[in-house]
Amino acid sequence: MSATTTMAPKFSVLTTPCRLCFKAAKWLPVIFIVTVVVWSYYAYVIQLNIGFYLIAYHVLLGLFLWAYWQTIFTDIGTVPKQFRLPPTELDRYESAETEEVRRDVLERFIQKQSLPVYNRTMTGDIRYCDKCVQIKPDRCHHCSVCGVCVLKLDHHCPWVNNCVAFTNYKFFILFLGYALLYCLFIGATTLQYFIKFWKNELGEEGKFHILFVFFVSIMFAISLVSLFGYHIFLVVKNRSTLESFRAPIFRLNHAWLQDKDGFSLGAFNNFVEVFGDNKKLWFLPVASSLGDGVSYPVRGQQPPSTTTATTSPVQSYGSTQTRKCQRAADARVTGSSAETQLTPHTCVGQASATSGRVRHHSGYVVHGSDAPR
Repeated sequence: MSATTTMAPKFSVLTTPCRLCFKAAKWLPVIFIVTVVVWSYYAYVIQLNIGFYLIAYHVLLGLFLWAYWQTIFTDIGTVPKQFRLPPTELDRYESAETEEVRRDVLERFIQKQSLPVYNRTMTGDIRYCDKCVQIKPDRCHHCSVCGVCVLKLDHHCPWVNNCVAFTNYKFFILFLGYALLYCLFIGATTLQYFIKFWKNELGEEGKFHILFVFFVSIMFAISLVSLFGYHIFLVVKNRSTLESFRAPIFRLNHAWLQDKDGFSLGAFNNFVEVFGDNKKLWFLPVASSLGDGVSYPVRGQQPPSTTTATTSPVQSYGSTQTRKCQRAADARVTGSSAETQLTPHTCVGQASATSGRVRHHSGYVVHGSDAPR
């Protein structure tokens, strides 16, 4: 025992500097981006100083940096505590001798807690994280870089030193869009100076800054246009990057099958799910996404028999989410054939007899032809 106690502090001391160096190294891509932006500001504003263009330039720069800041420093959120196995259940799960017993422990826990879990593994098992000792909500994945389970994880992006997930996905899309506009604007407005440089009609002062800022802006624009376009496609299809490579698994025709469009509610409703229902906030880097990050509307999917409405509140983000989730949780909607209690975790939309709309579990309202079939 003495050898163990003497070596533990030594191991901790040795790993602490390495851990700090690793954390510092993860900021290098962000520092690189900031350095490029600061240099582009010097080249464009100080060296060129082309009057009227500076107004539009500063507007784009402000939106770009605002969205970038929000993407970096928005907390990725945590899985609600009701998904974590308590000590007694955890002991039963870890001491189980067979997979069937483990599966039974998780199924009973989901039923007891009334957790809104609809996705499964390829074998039909409940998605469970051994590292975080908790059940994964739908669309949640464990990030090996951050070391935690992340709600609706899209990917971990080194350029923002953060996970791109439920809480900051809108900010990430706006960051890509404004970064692309920023680069295109610089490239378009410096083209005339590049032509003068090519014809040797430009003075010596600052000409190399102008030359490089033109090429750098075009280079970044080319790389951003494909990335931005791809994520717009994902928004319209209501998929994450992870789901585009490995589709989520739902219960279809009495079997657990992959369905890449399982969360799709139509292009417009998919867009609203990410950007919110307040049009004034769509293009501003402020929280407006719908939902709680735990449960999502599912296209034509009946809830499993083991899942009922969640009674415990879950963490919510954005100015419109708490209001909408609470409204859906407290509302009682009378349909054409039966009365249905809507909760934040009712999976299938219920038709309204008065408006012809379809309302889903997190307070979403699906309109017209975009309603799931």
